[in-house]
Amino acid sequence: MASLVVSTGREKDGLPRVGQWNMMNMDFALEPVLPVIYVRPDQVERGLKARFHDAMTALGPQRKEIELLIGILPDNNGSLYGTRFGQNAHTVTISGDLKRVCEIDLGLISQCCLTKQVFKMNKQILANLSLKINVKVGGRNTVADALTRRIPLVTDKPTIIFGADVTHPHPGEDSSPSIAAVVASQDWPEVTKYAGLVSAQTHRQELIEDLYNVTHDPQRGTIHGGMVRELLISFKRTTGEKPERIIFYRDGVSEGQFYQVLLHELDAIRKACASLEANYQPLVTFVVVQKRHHTRLFAHNHNDQSTVDKSGKPATST
Repeated sequence: MASLVVSTGREKDGLPRVGQWNMMNMDFALEPVLPVIYVRPDQVERGLKARFHDAMTALGPQRKEIELLIGILPDNNGSLYGTRFGQNAHTVTISGDLKRVCEIDLGLISQCCLTKQVFKMNKQILANLSLKINVKVGGRNTVADALTRRIPLVTDKPTIIFGADVTHPHPGEDSSPSIAAVVASQDWPEVTKYAGLVSAQTHRQELIEDLYNVTHDPQRGTIHGGMVRELLISFKRTTGEKPERIIFYRDGVSEGQFYQVLLHELDAIRKACASLEANYQPLVTFVVVQKRHHTRLFAHNHNDQSTVDKSGKPATST
């Protein structure tokens, strides 16, 4: 497949070479930044909530809200706060506390990074952080030029792309639930912005239980829900289009579970669609993704530098 033209806003469009393109000289908009504050590792929650209150007070008259919090964490060797907090455990604890407070209590997007990475002032590291932050706050880093160049099975009709996987607890953790995650594209035809949902489910259950569900409430009656249904509604809200095609990528399924997963999860997808509108049955392509396979790809022309890498293998963008 020929490489797609990549658009990066006002900058000149780029043609990826061997699956890569350069982000040099790409501008990022700089919004007002509040001064840095410092808190001890054991006072993260108190410091975050106090800072959030200060920010809302300062931004209130401007009718703005705080959009992003950047947390600079101590290095793994504890150099910022001293070794009395341990070698590795304190960094994980601070990061977990920061994420928990921001996402659950404050409803705030956050980005964490280590002190040593910040003070290195490495352009590549800082550029990668900027790209991550841009996506988190709802931006786009690059867009395949799908409006003028057709992407097979995507641009011809409204298409939503799902990705799903289940993470299981470590062996020996008999009481911890498995966590199912589903993401779905939220724009079309560019397919660059994604929304995600997570759900706790039965311990070591590989089938995703909450793709679609029905509950009965004495006052509200029958209530339809589930992650697929919510993401379909979100797609319609953001694009104004109803998906006519669903491409569903499913990871983490062994060969012995193929039929069981397909039977359960494809049925849940169909029911989620039918719950939105009578006779709504978009085309569904269900793809099980595996890292372990015996497929080998070969380039049609090993001398064509645009389709092969330095070793002569098919390029990353193939």
